[in-house]
Amino acid sequence: MVAQVKKWGNSHGIRLSKELLSLADIKNDDILEVEIIDGNIILRKEQRHKTLEERAMAYGGKLGPYSEIFDIEPVGCERW
Repeated sequence: MVAQVKKWGNSHGIRLSKELLSLADIKNDDILEVEIIDGNIILRKEQRHKTLEERAMAYGGKLGPYSEIFDIEPVGCERW
């Protein structure tokens, strides 16, 4: 199959046929992993959602500047 790169707004895009997407089991709004290997663009369909820990690894393993708070006293009718 041959596809042509075309300008799409300020970016560029490639249109893929419905048949090709069907063969790869790719549907609208699916997330694809994009990788460049030896100058070739490789698209892979993610098989599952990443866990919170896996997503945090993309940011150096840090989930944020937050920590859990356990040392406060109840103020109203809540139960701890």
